[in-house]
Amino acid sequence: MSDPGRSSLTLSALQQMILQMYGAKDAARGDAATFLWLTEEFGELATAVRSGDQEELAAEMADVLAWLATLANIRGIDLDAAVRRKYGRGCPGCAQVPCVCDPAEKP
Repeated sequence: MSDPGRSSLTLSALQQMILQMYGAKDAARGDAATFLWLTEEFGELATAVRSGDQEELAAEMADVLAWLATLANIRGIDLDAAVRRKYGRGCPGCAQVPCVCDPAEKP
């Protein structure tokens, strides 16, 4: 695998990279424990949003994405396909780009 720091890294490539690095450990841990780790990372991201600098914020966002990829791997979900299926034709609520849904509603 090429060095992801030197080239474009797609969502599919990230998911595969995480699987190669941590797949055996992740499978042994299971989805429930992995979800707890993901939740912990969201807490760290919340702290960084409130008081972190850009570098810390970016690192926590990367951790959340990596743990999400881990959970997807364990559950057999292709994240790229899931995102394309849900958002590939525009907003899931109004099917527009940009979204024209009522701002008070979650699309």
